[in-house]
Amino acid sequence: MMRRISFLLALLIAPCLPGSLWSAEELQKIRIGFSTLAFSYMPFYVAQEKSLLKKQGLEAEYILMRSSILPQAVMNGNINFFPILSTGLSAAVSGLPVVVVLNLYNGTPWVLVTSKEINKPQDLIGKNVAIAGLRTSTHYFMLAGLKKLGLNEKDVGLVSSGGTQASFTALTSGQLAGAVVTPPFDDKAVSLGFKKFLFLGDLVDIPYTGLVTSQAEVKSNRDRVGKTITALLDGVSWLRANRGESVKMIADKFKVTQGQAEGTYETMISMFTKDGRLNPKVARGYMDVLRQDRPVPPDLDPQKFLDFSMLPASR
Repeated sequence: MMRRISFLLALLIAPCLPGSLWSAEELQKIRIGFSTLAFSYMPFYVAQEKSLLKKQGLEAEYILMRSSILPQAVMNGNINFFPILSTGLSAAVSGLPVVVVLNLYNGTPWVLVTSKEINKPQDLIGKNVAIAGLRTSTHYFMLAGLKKLGLNEKDVGLVSSGGTQASFTALTSGQLAGAVVTPPFDDKAVSLGFKKFLFLGDLVDIPYTGLVTSQAEVKSNRDRVGKTITALLDGVSWLRANRGESVKMIADKFKVTQGQAEGTYETMISMFTKDGRLNPKVARGYMDVLRQDRPVPPDLDPQKFLDFSMLPASR
């Protein structure tokens, strides 16, 4: 009788205890790999900090690693997801069984920022410019930028930094003549005396940020993938609905001014996709980009690397 009473009391009390052991035990653990601090990952930051992942029954660990090893880390089970769509599609084209399950943005905001001494394209000849890494989206955007400026790839030294934040740091330390960055690092650089030399984001079709996982994860843990997607889309909704707090979060996280954070927020909001899907035109365009340095069959259908069937029906 005493055991029964104790059990009934536990049933009554447990729901009233925040963070109870029972709820903690029910959380599914996931790991998400990131290559750098970036404003495009704000839905991920919000989903973690505003407990939107926990609302879906998930406990997430965010892990920093180089973008080049993210696909293999997913395949090895070291992480469950990563957010760089271009890296994911590139790996899929190379034969790894990874798939894009969510697209967060339409468009990309990459900008070539340079020192004030760079006034014309020819001033870049013989100089070094930071990109996140070879065969990353920043590399392809920079190549497109050089073409637009009438320069050859060999005219400029491209230095792999490992990420946008690292590129900004290298630029502001005086080591380089330029860097390919996104907001808020572009405005932050301008405040330090650098200049926005060329907008690169509209020069080539390259997908930006979303969610990539393995085909095995989709097959074995479809519900968990769906919950992760829902939490990130809830993060997008939160960002749309909470401008003031979102701007403050950007300012605090990236160490920028109120004005710079507001500019970044506006850029982010304007780019959010409406339905979480990737435009097939962008995917096909990216296949053409990849053909610049590797054999890609002309009839390869990028749709085989996309799976948006787990998007919430109401979105």
